[in-house]
Amino acid sequence: MKQQFDGEHRRSATEPTTTSHASESHPYRVTVTAPAPVGPAPLDMGDADDVENPIRLTTRSVTRNGKPWIPVMGKYHFSRDRPERWETELRKMRAGGINTVATYLLWILHEETEGDLRWDGHRDVRTFVETADRAGLAVMIRIGPWAHGETRNGGFPDWLQALPIRHRSNDPAYLAHVRRWYTAIEEQVRGLFHSAGNPDGPIIGVQIDNELYDDGPHLATLRDLAEEVGLTASLWTATGWGGAELPRGQVLPVYAGYSDGFWEESDTGWPDFGKLHFTYSTVRDDLSVGADLRETPVDLADGATLGADDPWPYVTCELGGGMAIAYHRRPLVDPDDVAALALAKLGSGSAWQGYYMYHGGTHVFGSHSTTQESHATGYPNDMPVRDYDFAAPLGAMGGERPHFHQLRQQHLMIESFTEALATTATTIPDEADEAAGAPRWAVRSDGRRGFLFANNHQPALAALPPLHDVQFAVEFDDGRITVPTTPITLPSGAYFAWPLRQRFGSIAALTATAQPITAVGTETGHLVVFAAIDGIDVELQLEGVDPADVRGAEVRTAAGIVIATPDTAPGLGCEVHVGDTTLLFLDSATAQSVWRGVVDGRDSLVIWRGAGWFDGGFRIALPEAEATLDAFPPLRGAGLEEIPGEGSIFTRFAVPAGVRATGLAIPEPTEEALAPVRIAGSAGRFSAPTDDDFASLEPLEVRVPVDVLDDAERAILTIDWVGDAIRVYLGGEVITDQFWYGRPLELDLMPYRDALATDPLVLKAFAWAPDSGVHVDERVRPRVTEPTLEFRSVTVTPVRSRSLR
Repeated sequence: MKQQFDGEHRRSATEPTTTSHASESHPYRVTVTAPAPVGPAPLDMGDADDVENPIRLTTRSVTRNGKPWIPVMGKYHFSRDRPERWETELRKMRAGGINTVATYLLWILHEETEGDLRWDGHRDVRTFVETADRAGLAVMIRIGPWAHGETRNGGFPDWLQALPIRHRSNDPAYLAHVRRWYTAIEEQVRGLFHSAGNPDGPIIGVQIDNELYDDGPHLATLRDLAEEVGLTASLWTATGWGGAELPRGQVLPVYAGYSDGFWEESDTGWPDFGKLHFTYSTVRDDLSVGADLRETPVDLADGATLGADDPWPYVTCELGGGMAIAYHRRPLVDPDDVAALALAKLGSGSAWQGYYMYHGGTHVFGSHSTTQESHATGYPNDMPVRDYDFAAPLGAMGGERPHFHQLRQQHLMIESFTEALATTATTIPDEADEAAGAPRWAVRSDGRRGFLFANNHQPALAALPPLHDVQFAVEFDDGRITVPTTPITLPSGAYFAWPLRQRFGSIAALTATAQPITAVGTETGHLVVFAAIDGIDVELQLEGVDPADVRGAEVRTAAGIVIATPDTAPGLGCEVHVGDTTLLFLDSATAQSVWRGVVDGRDSLVIWRGAGWFDGGFRIALPEAEATLDAFPPLRGAGLEEIPGEGSIFTRFAVPAGVRATGLAIPEPTEEALAPVRIAGSAGRFSAPTDDDFASLEPLEVRVPVDVLDDAERAILTIDWVGDAIRVYLGGEVITDQFWYGRPLELDLMPYRDALATDPLVLKAFAWAPDSGVHVDERVRPRVTEPTLEFRSVTVTPVRSRSLR
């Protein structure tokens, strides 16, 4: 069922709004008022008074130790990665601004054979949680029993799936198995919960089941059962999308938002539900997520608010960090799609930013079967047998994608300005004018100050045009701010959050056409870092400031407000000084290169345009070409040459090249075989080639000289190819695969080093059919008249890192 809602869900019930067309004399207007008082959320959860640093829920936000807190949560499935990688990947997540990691416990991986529960190797949840804690992350565990996650049987072991019981119900026979499963989990994580006896415990919450829509009493039973066996969490959540029936007060509903979906049909362009997630709305629910797994469509009662009136915080757990690839439908989600959607949810009032997936993974082979969702197991979609990269911010092999850096910029803002955001309520102008060219915008405000959010981005298949003569007027309880002071063109693809009358350092009230990133104290005052918006000039409106105290900008006054424009273009040298506060305005590329963490015991800012993470120092992945790194305060004893930089704040260092990619011989297919066309599954969709189909293909060998792996921490094989479906074998085992969708295949070769000394990689691939009915984005879909299988390049890039202090 497609998402439907009407205009009454577009505005907060407590903040009236008005809107009009913008022109030079009539900006788009909205009136904000002080939000309703905050009280305890009517939920049976949250820490008692005897818990140190308690975690609780108000009607508007999460709190820790009585202060507002915005969890920034990323999904990373520990069992879908190698244990030796966990610590590095979790530190990358923390460096990306994630403060909470969520992970599934997939029952099928732990008890493939009934009675044989395994917690070894990649199944070791206790070690994973302890490692996350060491990396500075809180933990949410998603204990099922049913998980989905594109897993075989939704995570149920085959033996459980086959039992003649009523699964996912209060059938005593089913609950007996669930009790045993939950008891086994409790034994593994005992002592790791945040509690009165362990105030530093990393596990802060538990999600029960997933996407259960029509049995609230069963969800209540699952929570009761979990608590009975000792899983005593501060917070309890359940997925609320799809109009789910939840046990009111027993679980906190969590919601989703994706820019595209593999669960749509192969002949669907950009899905209808997509627009919802790029507009500002108090609607929390999306009826389309998981709709292909439901036996009957959603039938909501008249007047359903889809979460808009919930008296508890707006929590997201599945903002699409990318998208999985099914055989019949292969979305190409761009980095800006992810970042714009996330910021739109924050502007819509999200009090908890949660991503699925934030870190990609690999489907695990069991002893008896593969473990991916497939037509063979009754699902509507055929998924790859190995690939679960999800085009996530952190790829399955640990690569840091562009949206990892774009999201980090947002997460630093959330971390630095949590209280200014979390205490606000959202006011959303009426949507009626959008068809006539009005921008999409919203204000989060406490009635006197706030943040203005605007979004003019949608995925490329439905890109929004530039908007001209745009200017916003925000009416606060004690005055109006018009920003910018003259109308601008809002570029296509722009999305941002601007401060309105916010306090920064010694500046009592600043409104700016730039997005704040982070703020730090210095020996001489305060430093606040901003990101300029491409195509929009930086303009500052300062209240209560003497114009003589402003340096580094052209200054004028109007109606008692100092209006300043920086003297230089955005970059490391674009500094505006106001008293003892320095405002630094960065261009977008540099803004996405800002890192913040502890280096040698000091709170530090780093400008680095490569991959990195914090480990007591700032550890960089060595680049292929010479590069520069800027640090504040300066590094001590890093062993790098200090060179001239830009501006007065950062110290620049030269970073020498440290790795080199090696090109391998490119396979040359002598045949271009097409995959058999089959329709199957519960929804009648295209099926992926089978094991027997792949067995019939010509093997293409790729020899990897193992010396290119010497001294490498990882060695990333990248296959840039065009076709339909590919599998990579080593010693007869499928070690990775991909349904082609426009992005290269990646694989870390280090775990296979010994085997590669004697055996080649074997590629088997089907060609792209000119008349293929599967969905591939129009931007990359091959325009060919003959079957096409092409290998453009095959490279191996070693990853070596160095910690700088």
